[in-house]
Amino acid sequence: MPEFTPLPSLVGGLLIGLSASMLLLSHGRVLGISGLYGGLITRQPTDRGLRLSFFGGLLSAGLIMWLIRPELFPSGPVTPLWLTAIAGFLVGFGTRLGNGCTSGHGVCGISRLSTRSLVATGAFMATGIATVLLVRALQNVGSN
Repeated sequence: MPEFTPLPSLVGGLLIGLSASMLLLSHGRVLGISGLYGGLITRQPTDRGLRLSFFGGLLSAGLIMWLIRPELFPSGPVTPLWLTAIAGFLVGFGTRLGNGCTSGHGVCGISRLSTRSLVATGAFMATGIATVLLVRALQNVGSN
């Protein structure tokens, strides 16, 4: 079982909530990663600077954390690259199908009591749980 880390999890959740609130208050935009990224690569947005700054911040935060606490990052691939690619494709497909991602629906949509976001987040969670159970079951079959 993974280590129980309530304080770092609380701080991370507060930072996500703060960033979502700041984006909504400053730009009137809901913080949805898939929408920000998707709009950046599929059309010529008028808010390209905002989108690039947002993703630059995400990448910079990860790099800074890696420099400060490199032991938190795996030294090599945790899963095979082909499996990671399939997972990424399925996540991208799901965000298009669900018209948003967990950050847009789960963080911002639920806080606005959006029915669509409540249903979408329930579907995300159910799919995630089912996927973990399936992968663990397949791993157990392969190890026997």
